[in-house]
Formats: sequence, C-alpha cells, structure tokens
Amino acid sequence: MAATPFDSLDDFIALPRVEAAALSPDGTTVVLTVATLNNDATGYERALWSVPADGGGAARRLTRSAKGEAGATFTASGDVLFVSARPDAEGDRDDQPAQLWLLPAAGGEARPITRLAGGVDAIAATAEASHRVVISASLLQGAASIEADAQLRGRRKEKKVSAILHESYPVRFWDHDLGPSEPHLLSIDVADLDDTISAAVHAADQESEGLPGTATAEAKPYPASLPRPQDLTPRPGRSANIAGASLTPDARTLIASLHQHEQRGGRQALVAIDTESGSHATLFDDAGVDYESPVVSHDGLRLAYLRSEKATPAGPTDTEVWVAALDGAEPQRLALSWDRWATSMQWDADNNALLVTADDTGRGPVFRVPLDGSAPTKLTDDEFTYTHVSVDLTSGGFVALRSSWVVPPHPVRVSPSGEVTVLATPAATSAAPGEITEVEATADDGTRVHGWLLLPDGASAQAPAPLLLWIHGGPLASWNAWSWRWAPLLAVARGYAVLLPDPALSTGYGLDFIARGWNAWGSAPYTDLLAITDEVESREEIDHTRTAAMGGSFGGYMANWVAGHTDRFSAIVTHASLWALDQFAGTTDLSVYWQQIFTEDAMRENSPHRFVGDIRTPLLVIHGDKDYRVPIGEGLRLWSELAEHHADNEGRMAHRFLYFPDENHWILKPQHAVIWYETVFAFLSQHVLGDETPRPELLG
Repeated sequence: MAATPFDSLDDFIALPRVEAAALSPDGTTVVLTVATLNNDATGYERALWSVPADGGGAARRLTRSAKGEAGATFTASGDVLFVSARPDAEGDRDDQPAQLWLLPAAGGEARPITRLAGGVDAIAATAEASHRVVISASLLQGAASIEADAQLRGRRKEKKVSAILHESYPVRFWDHDLGPSEPHLLSIDVADLDDTISAAVHAADQESEGLPGTATAEAKPYPASLPRPQDLTPRPGRSANIAGASLTPDARTLIASLHQHEQRGGRQALVAIDTESGSHATLFDDAGVDYESPVVSHDGLRLAYLRSEKATPAGPTDTEVWVAALDGAEPQRLALSWDRWATSMQWDADNNALLVTADDTGRGPVFRVPLDGSAPTKLTDDEFTYTHVSVDLTSGGFVALRSSWVVPPHPVRVSPSGEVTVLATPAATSAAPGEITEVEATADDGTRVHGWLLLPDGASAQAPAPLLLWIHGGPLASWNAWSWRWAPLLAVARGYAVLLPDPALSTGYGLDFIARGWNAWGSAPYTDLLAITDEVESREEIDHTRTAAMGGSFGGYMANWVAGHTDRFSAIVTHASLWALDQFAGTTDLSVYWQQIFTEDAMRENSPHRFVGDIRTPLLVIHGDKDYRVPIGEGLRLWSELAEHHADNEGRMAHRFLYFPDENHWILKPQHAVIWYETVFAFLSQHVLGDETPRPELLG
C-alpha cells in the first residue's frame, strides 16, 4: 500500500465517494449515497448508508444491490425513496430500467413503487406533510398512456428500431440523444401502495398474461398493486425539462420551472400545477428571462426562486434571488447589493430567511439571506464549499456535504450559530500529500486574481518543484471544491506543484470580474493566468524552468489559446477543448447559447485555431467521442491542423492524441481514468522532467 491513496492510481480509483446526502424529517438521520469500486474495478456501485445526524454513532449500510441506488430522499413519514434498476421480482426480468423504490422506516425490504416501461429518470419533488411524490419519467411521443408506452416500446425493441424523428431543436444533450421519448412529470401517492397478500396474488395473475413491454403483449393495465402515476404534463414536448420543482407541504400544488420553446432555444417559466386536476397556471414567464430553482416555504405560503435575464455579447447578467406569494403575487427581490450567484436555496426553519450557497473567493459558503431586505450573512466561514443543504426543522440548523481541494465530500451538521460538527461516514478521508496555500496576483488592470497552490512534500529553494498550471472549465466556475475527475493531489504526490487559479470569467468574485472576460475569452482570462503564474514562479520552492499548462472544456480552450500565444511552457494538455469557435457554436448540444454570448467578430478573433502555426509547445490532445457538449469534431480538427502545420515528411510530430470512443465530456470509467492519468503523467515526464516513460501498457 502506498503512503497515501494518491501515490497509486489503483488506490485512488478505489476510494469510496460520498455523492449525496438527505436529512430525515425528524432531523435524526442522514442518508448518504456512497459510490464504491466494483469487484473487477471497471465501474462504481452505489448504495445508501445511514448515519446519525448528531455527530455520534457509526455509518450503517441500508441497501445492497448489483445495480445500485441513487437519488435518495424521504417521505413525510420517514420512509426512504430512491431510484434503482435493481430487479423487481414481479417485473420484466430482461434488462429492467430504473424505477422508484421505497425503503420503509419501520424496517423490512425495499419494494418498487413504479413499473414504467421506460423507467424513472429522477425524483423531482417530495412533500413535507404528504405521501405524494413527483417523479420525472420519459414516455414515447406517440403513446397516449403508460400502457400504450409499454406496448410501443416492445414493438420498437422487437423490430430493433432506434430511429428518431425530430421536429424541433435540440436533438441531443451532454452525452445522450434526445427522443423519441419526452420527459414527463408524474405524480404518485405512495399511500396508495397496496402491500398485501391479495395484492401480490393479483399482480402475479397479471404477469402471467404476458410481460408488459414485450412484442407479444397487448396494451395491458398498469399493475393494480402499485399506485397509478398521474401525468401532470401530458403532451409536453421538451417543456418538462425542468430547472427545479417544489411541492407545497400538502402536495396539492407543484411549482415547476418548465421549458418554453423559442426557435432553437428557450426560456424557463415558473408554473403552478394542481396535482389533483393537473391544471396549469403560469406564475412568471417573460421573454429573455429564466425563472428557475423554485422552493416552497415550510408553511406553504411563499415561494423563492432565481431570476436571470439572458446574457448577450454586451455582458453577463446577474442571478437574482426573489420571493413571492405562492400564487406569484407581491414578488420581491432580495439581497440587491449582494454580488454573488446563488447555486442552491432552502428556506430557513422559521421561514424568515433563505439558506443560500454561492461561490465566494475560492470557497462555497452557506449564506443566510433575510426576507426583510437586510444584507446576507455567512453561516459558514471556513475553507470549504457546501452542497446538499438540508434544513433541520426541529433545531433550526442544517446538514450538508462539504469539501475542499484537500478533503473530499463528507457530511457535517451546522448549528444555527454556525458551529460545525463532522458526522460519521463510511468513506473516511485520507491524508492528503503536500500542503495547500492561498495565492494571488495583480492583473494588468489592477484586479486581484485569486488561486490555490498545492505544494508537494519537500518543495524548497534547494529542491524546487515543477509547476502545473491547471485551468478550470466552465468558464463560469471556480476552483473551490473537490472533484473526483480533476484530482490535482495525484500530481502533487508525484512531485509537482499545482496552481489552481480563478481568472476572469470565474464565479465568486462579482459580476464585474466575470465581465472582464466576456465576449473576449482570449484577453483578460489569458493575461490573468500569466500574471498569477508569474507570481507563483517567483517563489523559491517553484522551478520556473519546468512548467506545463493543462485544462479541460473551457480550460482546454484556454490551453489551446496559451499554446498559440506563448512558448513559456514545456508541455500542454488540452482535454475536451474548444478549437474552432465558429464550428463549435453550430455543433454543440445547445448552439443558441454560444451564439448569443459572442459577437461574430469576437468569435472569430478569440478562436484558437487561427494560431495553430504559432504553436511551439508539445500538445497532448484528449477527447471522448460521446462528448456532445464539445463535440469530437473539435478534437479531430485540432489534431488534423496540428499535423498539417507541424508533422514532418514522415508524419511524425511531438504532439499526441488520446481518444476514447465510448466516453463523454469527462472520462468516467475507472480504468479509463487510470489510462488518462498514466498518459498525462508520461507526457509530462517526457517534456517537463526530461524522463522517458513508457506508454501505458493497456494502450497496446
């Protein structure tokens, strides 16, 4: 065993990962979703674990299945709801899709709540004082009922038909095709679950008639032993692609952010849906404005939401925090002078304030935003970023996950006074190699540029460390929280110092800081990176003669831009990168956004491909074929143009191209992640350290 898990890639991918947390209604229990490496080390299995919310006791495993569980939340009575593709003894035995399951608080086995032919995508909302739950599920456009959906899916499967006829844009998202099914919001009353011997016998009789969804089955009734889902969004098109949803405590009303189509794009509107009748009432809907992240107060009287106007090439727009009566009356904007963007919101226990998370100077604290219009205050003031906030109505505190660049996500409890108690976890944190320190520089225009510097053990004036400039994606993002995909500690364990800077366009520093790089990605973001790199290279423990730059997505764009504008780095790694902006803007999964935030001149002037002839630094190009956000055409064109300008007569060049046929924007399969890091470190070893490292064995 290595000194730390970061010294070995095999040990690193085997670390358990806490991915989500949910608090029980009585405030006593936290359910964690934990991912662990499977036996053959080729994937991750997810299970639910229970930990005491008071900081005592130990973690206890709740679920165990080969398919795993995710999306855990609680019913009003304390039962645990989750989504899983685990086998349903009464369902189709062949490749069952994920369904909604319930684990009783009183004990006993988990049991399925749904049996939808297309499965359940996610739990959209639960109610504090009702057993009704709203799920997101996909139904075929040509199916008039859930029974017809099952029958039609069976016919497509029998005929091996995968074709999709599109009638609107977009046609794909992130890493998957859209259609032929459409997203729906379905309401289910869990109290209608018939869990008796007679119900089980009746269900068995139904199954003996032929499995729903098979080619030979007629349109069969939905199982009488299960509560029948009610469609709240019939014939939705893409409108039920929600940007948040919240139920009133009595579950009579669902407030959802529904998509309103506009030619190639669209806007998000807040709509109140009566869960009994299914009727819709629009609360907020304006051209050029998105209304998102609705949250109903605990007393069911008020609604909090985020409002943001569409950005244009003229500049970014603010993300505003608003509250209104449940029917949309008397809307009021909160925190008018607060120059931060909310990333999540919850109502405080007394309904007099909101608990809001936001990026803030390289961290992600929880703020209290009062309804009386007074200024937000920090409830947490440490080096961490907080997510998955759940308010405890019994004490007024909350539980959450928190992380930093040296501590992975772990559950904590925060008292009303701000005292933090670390909770038990089955994924104990490991000692991180090296140390982390805050750094900053002054940009050309006098702006402060913040970053984190991770130094390896032993770095000193006598033994200075080589430097990796690691550029974040987004670009509207910040280096402020742990990432299992980007793991700088792996580089630190190998002796590199890693600089994690937040240049112009980064969040957590105010709207003006973002605006500095707007419509001009190659200007302030680039000069900010060089300024903070200069500052760090002046430190005696850094070897300025051995440096590299790397990044993914926007970070890959910036790596490409750096490559075409300076030869100061010995190597550059560019992952899932934007190369030719005119090509990218028309092929990405939502082209309208990119064409809205750039002028034509800026798109041309800030395109890295124009400077391919000026590249002098060896590039490692990495791309996944299933990447629909930055399509593979960007990587292919980059590789082609590098060869056009830099290959010798025999086709050889210093550049390399690592290609993943079945990965998306990120490289997520465990062994592919190992290959990714092995290839990156071998490339850096050759060009930064001057050591020849053999290519990874499994690359052939």
